[in-house]
Amino acid sequence: MYFSGFVMPRFVVTGFLFITFFTSQGLMGQSEIAPAPGQEVILVTGSTGGLGREVARRLGSQGAHVIVHGRNAQRGTELVAEIVAEGSGSARFYRADFSSLQEVRGFGDKILADYSRLDVLINNAGFGSAPNQRMVSQDGHELRFQVNYLAGFLLTKMLMPLIMDSQPSRIVNVSSAAQTAIDFDDVMIEQNFSGGRAYAQSKLAQILFTFDLAEELEGLDVIPVSLHPATYMDTEMVRRAGVQPRTTVDEGAHAVMNLVRSEDIKPGQYFRGIEVGRAHDQAHDRIARNLLKALSEELTGVR
Repeated sequence: MYFSGFVMPRFVVTGFLFITFFTSQGLMGQSEIAPAPGQEVILVTGSTGGLGREVARRLGSQGAHVIVHGRNAQRGTELVAEIVAEGSGSARFYRADFSSLQEVRGFGDKILADYSRLDVLINNAGFGSAPNQRMVSQDGHELRFQVNYLAGFLLTKMLMPLIMDSQPSRIVNVSSAAQTAIDFDDVMIEQNFSGGRAYAQSKLAQILFTFDLAEELEGLDVIPVSLHPATYMDTEMVRRAGVQPRTTVDEGAHAVMNLVRSEDIKPGQYFRGIEVGRAHDQAHDRIARNLLKALSEELTGVR
């Protein structure tokens, strides 16, 4: 693990951290906030709230440089300020809307330009089951399939050079125990739509992708893993669905941190909390995985 002695005095936080700039891709970041030499760099998508925010805070407190991502610039810069003021790590915020693959590409390009290493990629950004209506992304794809899966697929493929150069490195896909088989005749669920089905299908797609990555990266010191962090955590996503929370964000963050830090995990494993689990049968179906891979490459333009 790489930890930095970089500490920014608290009194400069408000005068420095909120200096922002916009790029033509619609991304936003803090100027000149870079990791120290040898400092661990971790990207957490969807980290301006809920589970992602808590994971980002914990990583920062351990001395990492955290790349904070989200759509809300105010929440993102506030989290950066919190991480830096804590005194152990550093952080930088980037704005990108995952309902636009163009913005995902712009985000990926910016990370490739700004960083020379990426020790851990945590694909956490997601859209839940509510509202129970079919929505489409800016690219015309079913919204949850794009935000929860396709965007992470594209970003991971784009950032693979950094991940490879940073070995030992990890890719953590935050999935769910809610898993529904992908109907390859109607992936965008134009028939018999429900928000729950769309969410569960997108989350299973993440696991199929994780299994594929484990095979593609075999022999390298890159560990791709996926997990169901906790059931109905007390998050905005769960409350929006009208569901009574059953677990805390702390429990979910503990499970994610386990996959970031544990030495006892293997490439391709799927976890339920901190225990190894078994994913939906379709995740173990090579034909289904090949179909999903071909579709994902077609929709994102990534090979």
